[in-house]
Amino acid sequence: MNETPTEAFKAAFRRHAAGVAVITTLDADGVPRGFTATSLASLAAVPPLVTFNMAQVSSSWPAMMVGNRVAIHMMGARSRHLAEIMAGDHDVRFVGDHWLPGPHGVPVVGGVPAWMLARIVELHPVHDNAVVVAEVESGVLGPEDEPLLYTGRRYHSSGSLEL
Repeated sequence: MNETPTEAFKAAFRRHAAGVAVITTLDADGVPRGFTATSLASLAAVPPLVTFNMAQVSSSWPAMMVGNRVAIHMMGARSRHLAEIMAGDHDVRFVGDHWLPGPHGVPVVGGVPAWMLARIVELHPVHDNAVVVAEVESGVLGPEDEPLLYTGRRYHSSGSLEL
């Protein structure tokens, strides 16, 4: 096995299942921005802090500024199509009726198991990427659903993975 560090990294993380989230926000001009993330993690319960990672070349990156608000959507098996939309071409992510303006105008995607409104409190650039830290201000539970997972370059529901 003579893989480069990059090849080994990619191969290993293709075998690591991760929960799927959609992050949405508004840019400085009030234009909706968003993306699908598999890096969402809880950082602390008190105060309620979350982290997610993103590339600084992302079309959503300019909207990630300290003090800006984001909506963090937990994706379920029945909302897989929304994760796919938000992972696709940035020009069509907000075309359609799958979202509405929420608190502070932040785009809220409908039909997800849960979403939280958070305020960005820190940004930590690392090479061409960044770790974003946000403090949760409120949350809403939606319909119960199997968690949506991403592994092996594919989406799965937690029930579709055999033990």
